[in-house]
Amino acid sequence: MMQADQALQKLIDGNQHFISATAANSEITTHLKPVNLGEKQKPFAVILGCSDSRVPAELVFHCGLGDLFVIRVAGNIVAPSQIGSIEFACQQFDVQLVVVLGHSHCGAINATVDALTVDQDTISPNIASIVDRVTPAVLPIVNAGNYGDRTDLIHQAMRANVEQSVNGLQMRSRQLRQLVRKGKLKIVGAEYSIESGRVDFYNQD
Repeated sequence: MMQADQALQKLIDGNQHFISATAANSEITTHLKPVNLGEKQKPFAVILGCSDSRVPAELVFHCGLGDLFVIRVAGNIVAPSQIGSIEFACQQFDVQLVVVLGHSHCGAINATVDALTVDQDTISPNIASIVDRVTPAVLPIVNAGNYGDRTDLIHQAMRANVEQSVNGLQMRSRQLRQLVRKGKLKIVGAEYSIESGRVDFYNQD
């Protein structure tokens, strides 16, 4: 079992390795280690990230097989299946760190902004179900108008959506909320820059 602060530092160090490899134009590979597939998995962190193909958590954090319990869904949204998966990881593997990972150029965020600022009658019902979950985080930003250009709006919307998911995990899960209150779980938000490879964490304390 790895404590939350240790797990967070391991992710930070792994991301720094990834950034260095990217800057040096080196080949980026997953940090593999011998794994007995018959053994019980022992991930040290849960990553609730986006389905975007440019954001593979194991590479971004320089982790290997069995290190991370990764849940990927467009817009890193919180829905019952994601909450249940995180509860499972905390209960079965005693994971003490959950990271909600947003990223730049997120398609779900762009789709939500478009739906709120442009007529989007052509959006499919299934994509609309994702947009509907992101909308409560983004709508106040659009209505307030406190942003420079669309790029700034998208960034603010992405961050607000991450924070909404962080809060939603506790609000909608009594199990996770109790673990946080007992100091046995830390849930933090973070954003990944596709341009630089850097992950910035929110509210680490």
